[in-house]
Amino acid sequence: MFDNTHAHITTWVIAIILFFVAVGLHNAGKKKGMKVVHMILRLFDLLIILTGALLFWKHQGINPALYGIKGLVGIWVIGMFEMILVRLNKGKSTKMFWIQLIIALIIVLYLGLRLPLGLNFLG
Repeated sequence: MFDNTHAHITTWVIAIILFFVAVGLHNAGKKKGMKVVHMILRLFDLLIILTGALLFWKHQGINPALYGIKGLVGIWVIGMFEMILVRLNKGKSTKMFWIQLIIALIIVLYLGLRLPLGLNFLG
């Protein structure tokens, strides 16, 4: 049977890789390639939201408040991916968005590993 947890983790890992590939392409001056990777990243953003929502609904009896917070912080991470890439493309400063991305990633990873559906080696 299809396991939503593995699908969710896989989409996150691929999205993070795509994000850094897009940043690397921008830094290499390959803006056309960056746009293509950015569009693929947006598809994975939708898949992340879909798989996360499915997990939330399937396991809503297990600590729904913290999983709700994790979901909101996950959307914050996706928003920072988008803001950084768009601002890079426009040649604007991204420092504050990188700081927010790092903070949000730490929070979402901590919650994801700490909550019952995670690996729980932090618990």
